[in-house]
Amino acid sequence: MRASRDLGKDPIVIVGAGPTGLGAAHALHQAGFDDWILYERDDVVGGLSRSVTDERGFTWDIGGHVGFSHYGTFTRLLDDLLKPDEWLHHERESWVRLLDRWVPYPFQNNIRHLPPEECARCLEGLIRAALDPSPDPPRNFEDFIIRTFGERIADLFMRPYNVKVWACDPAKMDAGWIADRVAVPDAIRAARNVILGRDDVSWGPNNRFRFPLRGGTGAIWRALAARLPLERAEGLRGIEKGTEVVRVDPGSRRVCLSDGREHSYGALISTMPLDRLAAVSGRQDWAERTAGLVHSATHVIGVGLKGAASAEMRTKCWMYFPESNAPFYRVTHFSLYSPENVDDISVHWSLMAEVSESPDRPVNASSVVQDVVKGLARHGLIEGPEQVAHTWHHRVEYGYPTPTLGRDAILHSLLPQLEKEAAILSRGRFGAWLYEASNMDHSYMQGLEAAEHLLHNRPEFTLWRPHAVNQPHPALGWDLYR
Repeated sequence: MRASRDLGKDPIVIVGAGPTGLGAAHALHQAGFDDWILYERDDVVGGLSRSVTDERGFTWDIGGHVGFSHYGTFTRLLDDLLKPDEWLHHERESWVRLLDRWVPYPFQNNIRHLPPEECARCLEGLIRAALDPSPDPPRNFEDFIIRTFGERIADLFMRPYNVKVWACDPAKMDAGWIADRVAVPDAIRAARNVILGRDDVSWGPNNRFRFPLRGGTGAIWRALAARLPLERAEGLRGIEKGTEVVRVDPGSRRVCLSDGREHSYGALISTMPLDRLAAVSGRQDWAERTAGLVHSATHVIGVGLKGAASAEMRTKCWMYFPESNAPFYRVTHFSLYSPENVDDISVHWSLMAEVSESPDRPVNASSVVQDVVKGLARHGLIEGPEQVAHTWHHRVEYGYPTPTLGRDAILHSLLPQLEKEAAILSRGRFGAWLYEASNMDHSYMQGLEAAEHLLHNRPEFTLWRPHAVNQPHPALGWDLYR
């Protein structure tokens, strides 16, 4: 099969075997288009959604991932990749740790758990914000927070939490990315919950999620890769692991590989970070424009623990920490997702913490593990350092693509230019630099839609209409698209 557009005699080259690259390869393979090759620099697939089983037999994800979907296509893929008995299904139980107490998430719907005076101040702020809406769009993310949540929730939770997540001042961030990523409050609903003493925890598409029984989140992507050709011989197509694309020549439409080989491409689907793509392309104009893109690094710290989780911790899936007395912004009860995530669930359980880093908020890598353990003890998640059996630490340079002011202008001009001038489709979490469309389902669909765009000139809704795909359909729920 050939593409509907002219790609010449050269293959479609895909860079990166994360969800986006595998999604593109899977779509091409399913369509019967076999003139493609995927280069992955690592020896494992999955990208930021891969999993690691360490030397002690503990499995860790690269950050907190859960299986849920905005798309029927992705839901059906998950159903197909693993057998029913290879999935575990969970009701989300997420919490905010604040003022030495637990508040169910979403925070603004459950302020009744705060001390009475704080609860009253938060509710007053919500009501004042609702009664005094501004006709003008928010100037930035901080402005959105204050207008939407009121001053007290902004000061108590939203501002400090987002500073920790993004390692960036919310005043430097745009507000247009929010969509379904932030639970917008309803002042009447919040007041009813306070008066009736009712918890309200059902917001969002991930209030129910699934997780592989074995192998962590990476099991999903290993299963998908196993269905695709794996070839290394010259002239044969498929996934080639352990090979990095070190240079892209957009003029001659060639990629240079880490082993010295060069290959021409008819089209290039790149999932490498957009600023890295610009750097290896030799295009100074592209590099100058991507210099305005901002990202944060992520430290993932896995903590294997002796015994079993306490009664208070037993059912908590993940927890948010806005206060400065914890170095992490989120902690996942990882052995709750699957007992196979530890070496022996009868003697160990596990927590996984995430710490953001940027030039504005540096992290001491030599002490971050010790700091995390101290923070876990300080907040009562563990009894103390003596409970720790094992730790694991991994730093990811590209953790979060930050939706800063000016980001959209860069993307809306540069991404079409890459395609028009050099047949490059830069897609994925950092290829497109869209946090609002960078969950696993979004990323897979970005790859699928890029492939279908090349084959059939179909529109790419996830890339260009993220707010649309992030909205639940009134009848179909979160499986809105396809």
